[in-house]
Amino acid sequence: MYIIIVGAGNVGYYLAKTLLNAGHEVLLIERDKRRCALLSDELGEVVMRGRGDEIRIMREAGADRADIVVACTGDDEDNLIISQIAKWYFNVPRTVARINDPRNEGIFQQLGIDATVSSTNIIYHLIEQELETGEVIPLAALKRGNIEIVDVELTTRSPVIGKRISDLPLPPNALIVCIIRQDNAILPHADTVLEPHDSVIALVSAQDERLLRRVFAEEQSE
Repeated sequence: MYIIIVGAGNVGYYLAKTLLNAGHEVLLIERDKRRCALLSDELGEVVMRGRGDEIRIMREAGADRADIVVACTGDDEDNLIISQIAKWYFNVPRTVARINDPRNEGIFQQLGIDATVSSTNIIYHLIEQELETGEVIPLAALKRGNIEIVDVELTTRSPVIGKRISDLPLPPNALIVCIIRQDNAILPHADTVLEPHDSVIALVSAQDERLLRRVFAEEQSE
């Protein structure tokens, strides 16, 4: 089976390694030059530099013979475009898209994306699970409190890379509750330093969600 993965953050990287170990043919597409070079040293020719939301790049990647295209960048809009190009332009049999904001899931489904994966929804379910104390934190309580769970994957261009959590200009109603780093969950503290490709999970009041996302937004390269 030939599988194209677009986005070489933690999700794309570990997915590619798992599929390669299972004997599949894999191509991992990444637009960031430094990240691409780093992964090429480890994975070799299965890493390709480029943008998966460009038809030319997908053609060079052999999307016309791909069995599955997985769009797992940190941007929902990019993932939607990548999936649509694969499905409607190259007739890829199955498309899978990562969704960072669960409110976008309905749009992806309406536009014919075969499968979606929302890490935020997964976290929702974990929050609803029974804790060791025997107590349950119901999701409804978060909704009534107008609280959002935000999952942001950091790129090498994010302005928060190398900074301690205590130094971040977080909105007053925001709390970082977990960091996923190299497939491990970390409970953060004030001195935790953020690294490229960390997945940062935070709770924030709904009205401050946009402000929180701006804190982690990647810097535009010239």
